[in-house]
Amino acid sequence: SVSKQMKELEASGFLKGALNVEQQLALISACTDLKAAVEGATFIQECTPENLELKKKIFGQLDLIVGDNVILSSSTSCLLPSKLFTGLKHVKQCIVSHPVNPPYFVPLVEIVPHPETDPSTTERTYALMKKIGQSPVKLNREIEGFVLNRLQYAVISEAWRLVGEGVISPTDLDLVMSDGLGMRYAFIGPLETMHLNAEG
Repeated sequence: SVSKQMKELEASGFLKGALNVEQQLALISACTDLKAAVEGATFIQECTPENLELKKKIFGQLDLIVGDNVILSSSTSCLLPSKLFTGLKHVKQCIVSHPVNPPYFVPLVEIVPHPETDPSTTERTYALMKKIGQSPVKLNREIEGFVLNRLQYAVISEAWRLVGEGVISPTDLDLVMSDGLGMRYAFIGPLETMHLNAEG
């Protein structure tokens, strides 16, 4: 349960925010009525399973009940904003904010606009993610797989090739990442690495 997990986080010193567990839990409530659930909201984050029709149905319902100042955001990890939001009355307020699993420990959030998303929607979403302690990045336009997955697919593709060709064992391949490249990339990205290397 959320309560159990949050108590474990607090006990291990990993609980985020200025409030203790009880204060945070007091802010969480369950609701089965969509209109009541979003009443007074300024930012709505949809976190349903990765099912296009389900997500479109929810955003279609939200589109009918929200005002002109509410941001409608999806957690999707791969569905394009144009597939999720096209045709909605509030499309300018729609955006993808893709957190990376597990979001409590991995702070990256990919912010992906619909072609019609208002720049202020992107800026407000970015500012909110910064405020809650995440590390947002802005994509200038939508692209299949966003950025994290595209980089990940390239690494996975090469990993399969190296293991498949007998160059290295699966265990050692994973070590190259966990005890090598992954450790480097935890604090310095590929472009900065190149810039700082030998002669840049």
